[in-house]
Amino acid sequence: MLAVPKYKFWFIVGSQALYGEDDLKAVEKDAKQMVTALNEAKTLPYPVEFKEVAIDAQTITQGMKDANFNDEVAGVITWMHTFSPAKNWIRGTKLLQKPLLHLATQFRQDIPWDTIDMDYMNLNQSAHGDREYGFINARLRKHNKVVYGFWGDQAVQQEIADWMDVAVGYNESFNIKVARFGDNMRNVAVTEGDKVEAQIQFGWTVDYFGIGDLVEEMTHVSEADIDEEYADLQKRYDLVVGDNDPDFFEEHVRYQLKEKIAMERFFERGGYSAFTTNFEDLWGIKQLQGLAVQLLNREGYGFAGEGDWKTAALDRLLKIVAHNEKTGFMEDYTLDLRPGHEVILGSHMLEVDPTLATTKPRVEVHPLGIGDREDPARLVFDGQVGDAVDVTISDFGDEYRMIGYPVDAKAAEAPAPKLPVARQLWTPKAGLKAGATQWIQNGGGHHTVFSAKVTPQQLRDLATMFELKYIDIE
Repeated sequence: MLAVPKYKFWFIVGSQALYGEDDLKAVEKDAKQMVTALNEAKTLPYPVEFKEVAIDAQTITQGMKDANFNDEVAGVITWMHTFSPAKNWIRGTKLLQKPLLHLATQFRQDIPWDTIDMDYMNLNQSAHGDREYGFINARLRKHNKVVYGFWGDQAVQQEIADWMDVAVGYNESFNIKVARFGDNMRNVAVTEGDKVEAQIQFGWTVDYFGIGDLVEEMTHVSEADIDEEYADLQKRYDLVVGDNDPDFFEEHVRYQLKEKIAMERFFERGGYSAFTTNFEDLWGIKQLQGLAVQLLNREGYGFAGEGDWKTAALDRLLKIVAHNEKTGFMEDYTLDLRPGHEVILGSHMLEVDPTLATTKPRVEVHPLGIGDREDPARLVFDGQVGDAVDVTISDFGDEYRMIGYPVDAKAAEAPAPKLPVARQLWTPKAGLKAGATQWIQNGGGHHTVFSAKVTPQQLRDLATMFELKYIDIE
């Protein structure tokens, strides 16, 4: 499984010297108690670490500089316990290059009417401080996240948790390297894009390799290596020989495993976490990579077909956000347009991500009417049911746009015995007609990333962090 570094988030509390030493000690005590409770609640996917009570511009600026250059820090969470004059935050906030969350909360949930006095009011004026601090972020056009509510509420903690996953994805985006085996599919527009601009905006490195590089790597895969993978395959999935001769079946499955092992070694050596293939670039190999791709998807690698490096990188990015759960490359294929049955059937020849499976995947071998190669093995299963999102990135020459919509993932109404591929069905929550029309009008491509784990709000937060235009079809 591709590992994500052990990130943490700094917690910086705003105050000022005018309150006196005793009050500042109370601020620090309250903040540390909150941090401890947030970590012990187990809702947050990454730990929060108390950094400091910041009472002047020098402290704030240095803290933000430190956050920038500490690779373990994925972002900064700020809280205005008292009133923190916002001019103190200007320089540090402008310098901060990590994601920023403003937790607009209060230490105590209620108002203690029997004991409240001016001392309490002076110490507990987050409602006052939040607005001062919020103004300067708005004035600076800072693309920060605001989470409002009592910090001890599970819903508030879940908002923080969801943002943390996006912040980690943002940080890790600048480490994504895409290996392209072959070029883009000829004459296709949507798979093209400006790689330099993508590296500037998203941090993605995109490298080309001839298919001969993979062929060479495959020569170093031993039969013993394949035996180990085959035994693991038998433990995890149902191997369905079907109408094939058993020896033919095993031979073709083993070839996919050989491709998988070779690609994985290639990626590990080069630090790649996403990749593309192209059925027009298959010189020297016997099968289009099907099962091989799916097994790498299971390990967290991002993927897209036809050389579509943008979607491959987006797939890896959203897998990080989703902890590699229920998220993978997808393509719109065919439609049910009957009233009351409106649905999109998504698939992609062979390479649907098994993290989307709700039924136990079956390993099958069937002919493929494209690519002019041997019958490839693939995993066959049914996809998710429930709330999900479908999203793509398009290059418009002068800007990148992310286009997406929330969808209802659906179960198939009938079996498809002659369609031996994994399948995912969905209907845009806006309705098939309205949703698909807006998708087409806004230039959304046919290659997407489908996720039943990532939320629409996380997509919006991600676009905000990248200062990316997001077409949100609701």
